[in-house]
Amino acid sequence: MAPEKLKKILQSLPDLPGVYKYFDEQNTIIYVGKARSLKKRVSSYFNKLHHENRKTAVLVSKIYHIDFTVVETEMDALLLENSLIKEFQPRYNINLKDDKSYPFIRITKDRFPKVFSMRNPVKDGSDYFGPYASPKVMHVVLDLIKKMYPTRNCNLNLTDSNIRAGKFKVCLEYQIGNCKGPCEGYQDETAYNESIKQIKYLLRGHLSEVRRNLKEQMQLAAADLKFEQAQECKEKLDLLDKYQHKSTVVSHHLGNLDVYAISSTEKTAFVSFLRVSEGLIIVSRNLEYRKKLEESDADILEYAIAETRLAYGNEGSEVLLQFPITLEDSSFVYTIPAAGEKKKLLELSLRNAMLYKRERMEQYEKLNPEVRIDRVMEQMKADLKLKAQPRHMECFDNSNFQGTYPVSACVVFRDGKPARSDYRHFNVKTVVGPDDFATMNEVITRRYSRLLEEGKALPQLIVIDGGKGQLSAAVDALKSLGIYGNVAIVGIAKRLEEIYYPEDPLPLYIDKKSESLKIIQQMRDEAHRFGITHHRKRRDKGTLKTELTDIPGVGKANAEMLLSQFKSINKIKMAPISELEKAVGLAKAKLVFEYFHTENSEG
Repeated sequence: MAPEKLKKILQSLPDLPGVYKYFDEQNTIIYVGKARSLKKRVSSYFNKLHHENRKTAVLVSKIYHIDFTVVETEMDALLLENSLIKEFQPRYNINLKDDKSYPFIRITKDRFPKVFSMRNPVKDGSDYFGPYASPKVMHVVLDLIKKMYPTRNCNLNLTDSNIRAGKFKVCLEYQIGNCKGPCEGYQDETAYNESIKQIKYLLRGHLSEVRRNLKEQMQLAAADLKFEQAQECKEKLDLLDKYQHKSTVVSHHLGNLDVYAISSTEKTAFVSFLRVSEGLIIVSRNLEYRKKLEESDADILEYAIAETRLAYGNEGSEVLLQFPITLEDSSFVYTIPAAGEKKKLLELSLRNAMLYKRERMEQYEKLNPEVRIDRVMEQMKADLKLKAQPRHMECFDNSNFQGTYPVSACVVFRDGKPARSDYRHFNVKTVVGPDDFATMNEVITRRYSRLLEEGKALPQLIVIDGGKGQLSAAVDALKSLGIYGNVAIVGIAKRLEEIYYPEDPLPLYIDKKSESLKIIQQMRDEAHRFGITHHRKRRDKGTLKTELTDIPGVGKANAEMLLSQFKSINKIKMAPISELEKAVGLAKAKLVFEYFHTENSEG
């Protein structure tokens, strides 16, 4: 329950859009949020007896004061929230991983502005375009600008008085055609600024405006019989067409679009933002958000929309998304495309988000292997519908040979890896004949009664190699021990690799490429290998005892020598006495030969 001081603030909250700020006892902002209705949203934090996320419960316990600001629209609230988070960086808000290292194209605020690339923009009045995820793409654009609209790259103070006084001389850049010589007045300020205007159109993706301007200049030059100038305009048009052809990703008829796609994990979300103008992707940016509370994908997408529209303006009148959001704003409409070119564009954005996620996760996992373990365990928890991550798993498999020498193997995996020192095998004691169900019941009972007696931790997941019958037998054993429900248990059937749950006739099919299924298969195969190895040792030991060591005068050492030489009992039976002599000497060879050949003659 909220303290009396907070209750009064909650009662005074308006049912209007706005931004709220939570402060702790030290008067530090610990959380900033936006709401369509301040009253409903803020009150929801205090009306819940239990919060789904532990961090949310901690946040609420630290709230000492609440402040709020009413705005006109939900989009205004989103933009203000974004600005406040950047300014105060509250502890419990999502973190945006900054990508200032991406290059931008900068147009300076000088007389005769310069155009060049730079990282880490500064607020000096310059115009910035980007960022460009690929420096290669940015240099293609800069090369096009240089060819179509040459601009200066010097640092001369090109005041009108300095130019008229003839203080400067044109440099090599003028001689090779990269500059039109404004320093000596060969290009006046009006013409230069017109070039800058066209460059800005080009960088914003307004190619139709650039094309219209070039055609107009070409026609005027041709009318004045300035054919060289007209040819220059035509060559620029060809360059523009070539550039657009290489850069086009969708139809020119789609207009201006902003495209957002998200791919997330439990702790991090990755958003791909594309801005399309006249068929060109003019902005491509990947955003990474570290979750702090219970942020859904929709919440993070709304935050990303505010982030990008604040940085790049709101030229995109239509926004393409994977799923609906509650955000409403008059500056755009959002669409969830089902087919066609818009659907392909959204799929492209989603592919970018997924690739970015994979790249970043691989980087994290190399630096910190625990990150990978946590991801895989969380994936198994989701795939198998478990209550907790299966950090400790155990898998059981039975082995027997025509009903003889029944054994069972238990392999243990910790954090998705074999823990071989914890493996156990069981010689079945109470089951007569080939009865897999009874064997499984005995082994499960023995294993977990032992763990309970010793006070050791139970696994989070038990995997039974077998179908519904073996699984039911294992479940009966857990029930008899009183731990059914405390430990998750599943069975894996070999034929289609389906996963069975207790008391559920329908199996679960996990993606064959998923890491979850691969780990379960590895456990099953490891249990089979471990069980078979133990079974063969036991069977060989039994064979030695009943056939060779039953021969009077032949001991275990002689039996092992014979088996080492001949590999099987049948070959020993078929061997002549001269071959047996080489292995164990004449006296023992006669005993073995006479034993088997006397048996055969009597049989």
